[in-house]
Amino acid sequence: MKKILLTSAFMLAATQSFAGNLVEPMMEPEVVEAATGSSGGAMLVPILMIVLLAAVVASGGSNNAPPVDVAQ
Repeated sequence: MKKILLTSAFMLAATQSFAGNLVEPMMEPEVVEAATGSSGGAMLVPILMIVLLAAVVASGGSNNAPPVDVAQ
């Protein structure tokens, strides 16, 4: 009876010790963000503002009324 209990205890201990397996850990790939080198969008707003200002200046600014045709 003692041999059966001793054998069963060793069997239970042996099954728990072989429960796992050595495997290499899975590493997540490193994410690298690429730096943007374009600055074309930053210059778009100032250029549009200059063009708009030039259009306002070129449109005139005279407060003269248009000539009236008085010939009857």
